[in-house]
Amino acid sequence: MIRSGRAQLADVIPVLPARDVGEAVVFYVDRLGFERVFQDDGQNPQYAGIRRGAVEVHLQFQFEHDFEAGSAGQCMLRLYVDNPDLLFDEYKDKGVFHAGTQITNTPWGTREFAFWDLNHNGLTFMRNL
Repeated sequence: MIRSGRAQLADVIPVLPARDVGEAVVFYVDRLGFERVFQDDGQNPQYAGIRRGAVEVHLQFQFEHDFEAGSAGQCMLRLYVDNPDLLFDEYKDKGVFHAGTQITNTPWGTREFAFWDLNHNGLTFMRNL
């Protein structure tokens, strides 16, 4: 059957690389308020899904040499949030910020803050002004 028209994209689930998926799940659950949706193994997961609100992210094991070669890590996610100030306050005592983390209004019209997860994946939490 030939279909005409154009397929519509409905959602996206980013997959972030992780050196240790179990440790990454704990970071996202305990520090960032996500919930574990699934993982492929109870003791030594290689793949897992986490969710907070409508946002789902998957975490996938990568070898250290993949990080060193630049083929893993250093992904950047921009996550819309209704109240970045409230989320910033939630995270400020969780040990997730780096020295330069601050909440700010940007020249491109957003209010946002950013930091890296355990595997140096960038997380920016923002809303439009």
